[in-house]
Amino acid sequence: MNKHIIPGILCLALLAACNGGPKEQSGRQGKGGVYYGGTFRVNEITNFRSLYPLDVTELVAVNITNQIFEGLVKLSPKDLSVVPCLAEKWIHNDSANIWTFYIRKGVHFQDDPCFEGGKGREITADDFKWCFDQLCTAGPQNSQFQLTFKGLVEGADNCYQLTASGKPLPSGGVPGIKVIDANTLQIKLTHPAPTFLEILTMAGCCLYPKEALAKYGRDIRIHCVGTGPFYLREIQEGQALVLARNSNYWNVDENGNQLPYLESIKYTFVKEKRSELLEFQKDNLDMMYQIPVEIIPQILGNLNSQNNSNSVDYVLQQYPALETYFFGFNTQNKVFSNKYLRQAFNYAIDRDKIVTYTMKGEGIPADNGFVPEMPGYDNTKVKGYTFDADKAKELLTKAGYPNGKGLGEITLETNSDGGTRNDQLADEVKKMLEENLNITVNISKVPFPQHLDALERGKIGFFREGWNADYPDPQTFLSLLYGANVPKDSNARSNANPFRYKSAHFDSLYQAALVTVNDSARNKLYEAADQTAVNDAPFLCVFYDENYYLLHNYVKNFYGNSMDYRDFSRVYLIPPDKRTPSNTNPNPTPAAPQGNGNN
Repeated sequence: MNKHIIPGILCLALLAACNGGPKEQSGRQGKGGVYYGGTFRVNEITNFRSLYPLDVTELVAVNITNQIFEGLVKLSPKDLSVVPCLAEKWIHNDSANIWTFYIRKGVHFQDDPCFEGGKGREITADDFKWCFDQLCTAGPQNSQFQLTFKGLVEGADNCYQLTASGKPLPSGGVPGIKVIDANTLQIKLTHPAPTFLEILTMAGCCLYPKEALAKYGRDIRIHCVGTGPFYLREIQEGQALVLARNSNYWNVDENGNQLPYLESIKYTFVKEKRSELLEFQKDNLDMMYQIPVEIIPQILGNLNSQNNSNSVDYVLQQYPALETYFFGFNTQNKVFSNKYLRQAFNYAIDRDKIVTYTMKGEGIPADNGFVPEMPGYDNTKVKGYTFDADKAKELLTKAGYPNGKGLGEITLETNSDGGTRNDQLADEVKKMLEENLNITVNISKVPFPQHLDALERGKIGFFREGWNADYPDPQTFLSLLYGANVPKDSNARSNANPFRYKSAHFDSLYQAALVTVNDSARNKLYEAADQTAVNDAPFLCVFYDENYYLLHNYVKNFYGNSMDYRDFSRVYLIPPDKRTPSNTNPNPTPAAPQGNGNN
């Protein structure tokens, strides 16, 4: 994977000089030159729906909960490899279907009123057993089962179906999840799974105490209790959220310094990227993720021209993202159940023009499959759609709507928050569909949580969406197209397959890939599955995204990556009185993600 970290001075008129950063830093120095204290300030342009691990579905919630909750394993932000977390080690049998995890001793939940005396208790294997049983229990706040343990853990599907019908879990919970002793957990799989450890890094597999669910009920969505380096101290939904340092955190760095270094993390929710940029310029933010497309050429040009300067005020990290930006179709919708219509829409869009002019060069035109290129997976072998107005009109006629006649007005729903990019892209897609198909497209804008709920419940036929990898493997994208994830009830939530797409051929290829342990053979099956879905067109892919991080040069140990996977436990800030412009790189270059080996 190609990536770039470009140091330089931003001399643009829109970016003022740095004048100090956060004032609340204590500046205590630890071993190895790290500094303690300070508040890392970051903005999110969309609101979260829930911070409850089982109902985390959008990236903003993932980024926040990653700092609060932990699982058996986690990803390294440096290279996205799986590393130990609450399990200090693990083994599996020769068949790789029975895994044994050894839980760290001495790890405590964060202090919270849900515990007796308000003091967090020590975790045990029983806590993981309880959480995983909850993951396999149907309920309105469980959006993670289909993406994690479904079809994977022995007895998980039966437990989910039982609870979905109103029956309780069987005695002993999920049969495939067993507590061996206080610090040993065993999980039995239905088949060897090459991505099992990666799946365990997902939010739904994180640990939280039963006491929290008992005390807060449905309000657990904003009452977070985990084992992570930060705890939720303050929250004003839609405005601000503050995470504070967990002084009882279990982990230390290579020099024996207790983690984390930061005193707190403050999230704001300014919806406009230009306003966010102004806050960064004023030194009110320490990092900016994703730069407004209209100023990217200026910033890149200026940084490159200043690359040999004697001082560096800002740093730009840039990575091809494991994210696909697309517009989806509800294939069970009366209008969009028509495959020829969906194909006509796909041919009517000029992706190269969108990336070049609307996106100002940000992103890669999605001329291939649903899955972006990633280590070990060559998406160029999948043939996607290229702009062909004549072909689009031909397919529109084949769909029964010659020259658009009889189709009626189409509504495209997008979320009103998320910056100007969503608006610009929706407007451009609308324009191209109207010009090339002679149809009328109306754009409906609603807040992101409302938009997400509507598309998951099948209330809209044509919608804006994007998918960021949960882990670096094609499975995390193609699982969204798996027919078994479509609920029988047309009104039920279908978060794991928002297209409500069903294809026996796709499912057979996907299922074969799930049990294939050889990387090369598995990726060939994924390529064939992706091609099958592309041909059926349940989506209109526009581009594969890129991740941009603009940071002040006093920010250390922040590793951007292709998944925007964030871990602030080792990030620190140089105190104001020790800051000097430097042409050295303040954030070491992370290695490219590696392909998954055979288990």
